[in-house]
Amino acid sequence: MNENSTVRLASVKLLETMSNNLKDKTVKELEQIIAGLGQKKYLAKYIFQFIHAENVTEISQITPLSKAFREKLIKNDYHISQLNILNKLTDKDGTIKYVFGLDNGNRVETVLLLDGKRRTLCVSTQAGCKMGCEFCATGKIKFRRNLSAGEIADQVNIVQKGTGKISNIVYMGMGEPLENYEPVVKSVQILNDPAGRNIGIRHITVSTCGIAPAIKKLAYEKLHPRLAISLNAPTNELRTSLMPINKKYPIARLLEAVRIYQFKVKERVTFEYVMIKGINDSLLHAGQLVKLLRAVKCNVNLIEYNPHGGCKYKGSGRDTISRFAEVIEEAGIENTIRLKKGSSICAACGQLGANLNNISSTGDKHTA
Repeated sequence: MNENSTVRLASVKLLETMSNNLKDKTVKELEQIIAGLGQKKYLAKYIFQFIHAENVTEISQITPLSKAFREKLIKNDYHISQLNILNKLTDKDGTIKYVFGLDNGNRVETVLLLDGKRRTLCVSTQAGCKMGCEFCATGKIKFRRNLSAGEIADQVNIVQKGTGKISNIVYMGMGEPLENYEPVVKSVQILNDPAGRNIGIRHITVSTCGIAPAIKKLAYEKLHPRLAISLNAPTNELRTSLMPINKKYPIARLLEAVRIYQFKVKERVTFEYVMIKGINDSLLHAGQLVKLLRAVKCNVNLIEYNPHGGCKYKGSGRDTISRFAEVIEEAGIENTIRLKKGSSICAACGQLGANLNNISSTGDKHTA
């Protein structure tokens, strides 16, 4: 990691530490705040629980605290933030997309995917994205800002309050999670904490386009969510044409980081491969992918591509995807075909942000 990146990460961590938003805090950070105000540390769990399990939005609602201490927190400018739902759209397949409003007119999207009893929430970590992947609608949106740990966790809090318990969290929404490293790691800690949502760490997946230094750093964290890598091509030339980040962190460097992560964590990783017609879906590409990943403990998600307005690509046919899957399956690489969900409301993989400019009113919309 270069000097500028190190300084940027340190600055983000300092800003979050200085924040008076209690929703951004882990239990340990709340203990430090409480002790600094002359109170017993055990009260931190009450604050954390009321925010992240009871969904309170006002300090005055944290009733285990004395009235005098609640007033003291407010007097010291502490507060509890809450995202604002601008819109909610539902696809006929049951997929629900939420549009959340941030400050200064910024917006992010969050998607709830339903599969039997499995309820997966796809959360965003940035407003916009810097990565510029050619096939992704979010990549066409100018980067606005990072989300705080509290804003990431609040997507889960709000959706769960309105629709019921979330079983799985995937950091696969708008933005590159590992470009917003400190708040993302902290949000994982918050969502995993038994005093709050208590979501098992094996039910949390962080997806990255391939920020190699951050993958290595993640290997040395205390908590290890599942790791997913957006690969999408078996060669550097093709991957760079689809994903500019590959020029900075080519495939060999990316796989080196993955090996370090696996050595520390002892878990397989997932490689995501978006199937684009005539670009990366031939049997030759399948053979190249086998050669690339044969020695890696992994599984591959073959994702049906979801076109969006202004995009030059088309999705591979399902027969093509099936043949591709057969090739890598025969080589011993486990894989899953992920068919599109929520495409009619631009909630499918790669579509987030495609219609943000058309969202102007609050309320539910159902698309047949």
